[in-house]
Amino acid sequence: MYYWNDLTSVPNGFGPSVVTIGNFDGVHIGHQRVLQQLVAAAESHHAAAVVVSFEPHPAKVHRPDQAPELIMGLEDRIETLATMGIQALLMMHYTLELAANTPEEFVTKVFVNALNARAVVVGHDVRFGRDNSGDLGTMRDLGAKLGFEVIVIDDFGASPTEPTEADGDRRCSSTWVREALEDGDVATAARILGRPHRMRGEVVHGAARGRELGYPTANLSPASGGYIPADGIYAGWLVDEAGTRWPAAISVGSNPTFEGVSRHVEAHVIDRPQEEVSDFDLYGQTIIVEFTARLRGMVAYTGPEALIAQMHLDVERTREVLSTEQHLSR
Repeated sequence: MYYWNDLTSVPNGFGPSVVTIGNFDGVHIGHQRVLQQLVAAAESHHAAAVVVSFEPHPAKVHRPDQAPELIMGLEDRIETLATMGIQALLMMHYTLELAANTPEEFVTKVFVNALNARAVVVGHDVRFGRDNSGDLGTMRDLGAKLGFEVIVIDDFGASPTEPTEADGDRRCSSTWVREALEDGDVATAARILGRPHRMRGEVVHGAARGRELGYPTANLSPASGGYIPADGIYAGWLVDEAGTRWPAAISVGSNPTFEGVSRHVEAHVIDRPQEEVSDFDLYGQTIIVEFTARLRGMVAYTGPEALIAQMHLDVERTREVLSTEQHLSR
């Protein structure tokens, strides 16, 4: 997939293309439906499927105190879009200057002049241009004037995988994913995303308490990408730089037993064959941590002995949960 971070990076003469626009944070099932239709439209037009997105999130510029925490880091968003068959991603740097473009100025500069769009895929609620003044009617008028087709998707949302009665008729959204993660409900987040929620970051040195207690952990850097779910203990997976996927018990929180303050994410790999876990050195590697199930909330124990006993139970429970997951995926 081509990746461009400004209009000047797009090669002269690129296209033709079929384009869609959005933040696509999380690339959840609703987003996937849009992208599938984008790719299908691009194939029928013998054109490239292109996504136009923004970094930072526009809310960071217009309402920095109300901007949502992003579900996934930029690297994961790029990787996930590539797996959907997107051939090019234009990640525009979002500024007040960019936001000041009228709808026609934006469409002309980006869709027509830079990307040579033959078609634009949007939803009924599309908004674009200065003060979000452009809507579906505007896009259709511009398509007729500038020579591109407007393909309207009836519903940007989609039902979660394996919907439950509690879901009602709610459609997949980034907001719903954040709500689930805020509650530690990584199972619901996975149903909306269509895959487990993940974080990606460098392994850094921590306080080494896990190693002292016999449960060494890989500590994610505070700069890691991805939404941090609610404090607690999770069953999940650690993927190292070699692409090996290890079962892991994951801790999110501040280590209240030791009067910790700052929140952090750390993963203890279990059941490694042939080698001792204590010899598993991931420092400096960029890893992925996937969250499968929340086992319990964070608790302050009376001392190390009680904590070690609970960690042993957490590892056993992690083993059970992941064993069941592997069995169901066969």
